[in-house]
Amino acid sequence: MHMIHHLSTQGVAGFVLANGSMSSNQSGEGEIRKAIIEADLVDCMVALPGQLFYNTQIPACLWFLARNKKNGKFRNRTGETLFIDARKMGVLIDRVHRELTDEEIAKIAQTYHAWRGEKEAGKYEDIAGFCKSAKLEEIAAHGYVLTPGRYVGAEEVEDDDEAFEEKMLHLTQKLEQQFEESARLEMAIRENLRGLGYGN
Repeated sequence: MHMIHHLSTQGVAGFVLANGSMSSNQSGEGEIRKAIIEADLVDCMVALPGQLFYNTQIPACLWFLARNKKNGKFRNRTGETLFIDARKMGVLIDRVHRELTDEEIAKIAQTYHAWRGEKEAGKYEDIAGFCKSAKLEEIAAHGYVLTPGRYVGAEEVEDDDEAFEEKMLHLTQKLEQQFEESARLEMAIRENLRGLGYGN
């Protein structure tokens, strides 16, 4: 609320918060979030992967607020919010730290800029599993929760063109082989245990 208070009439603000800020209803957070949404201030939400920060392992999110979504600089976005799910992005640079690549950062930024209507950013379109432009009514229907995963859905899976019957035949044959291997390994383990004086 403090950041919003200091926004000018044409102001835009971005900040990093814990993922709980998108859905928590504790200590009046749900009511504050609802008021911000109903005031049509939320321009974009980005869910980030975990392990990005050195001081915490928890995943965070980016909030972008705009005081005036029809300010003439970009297209009129009144009543709309962009959701970007970047949780699957990033590469581990060591066991506990992840970094977004330059290409991933560019993809997120280009998506936001295209959605706002910046001509040099190209044409925006929803991408299942990554981004979706949602209307305020849809956000209200989701209980004013701003978690991008609720809106972007699942990414499309490529169809391998294998008929269902063929696929099931192939999978059940593979499963049968795995059952046989499992039984063989169980017998070998039991035999080894008996050799050590354990088991029947």
